[in-house]
Amino acid sequence: MTRTVYYTATTLDGFIASPEHSLDWLLTREADHEGDGGYQAFEKTVGALVMGASTYEWIRRQGEEWTYDQPAWVLTHRELTPYEGRDIRFTAADTTEDLRALHAEMTAAAGDLDVWVVGGGPVAAQFAGAGLLDQVEVSIAPVTLGAGMPLLPAHVELVTRQVLQNGEFAVVRYDVVRPG
Repeated sequence: MTRTVYYTATTLDGFIASPEHSLDWLLTREADHEGDGGYQAFEKTVGALVMGASTYEWIRRQGEEWTYDQPAWVLTHRELTPYEGRDIRFTAADTTEDLRALHAEMTAAAGDLDVWVVGGGPVAAQFAGAGLLDQVEVSIAPVTLGAGMPLLPAHVELVTRQVLQNGEFAVVRYDVVRPG
């Protein structure tokens, strides 16, 4: 069964990036990327992904190549530069109905694998608010920023399913409690 998973890392005080959109706090941390809770292990479970325009633009600004083979959706109202030869779909989802239709398209593309809500926090909140988010998996780094881009800027009820350690990170897997 395809799940929709918000997989991310956060600081201990709940920020996924600094106020300047920097991830320096994350990129210097030790982690076992192949191990349980690690990025490479998680990526093998992903059949489609979705992100916001700010996350997409951050990837472009880093000068990084597009490393995803899965179809990807970028939620945006802006004109963005695509990566040549990659299955990236720029779209807006202004209403819950729009988001539900888009989610159906993503889950169909994912097949038996999961949909990854890459980020940022507002995108994950939008999916949670529409009742479309199934799981949150967060790697918590032993650092605080004091300010920045929040992990999940919405009220979302969660149930802890697993807690483990991966390198310097505490990895927590939560199921999302859906209203009703």
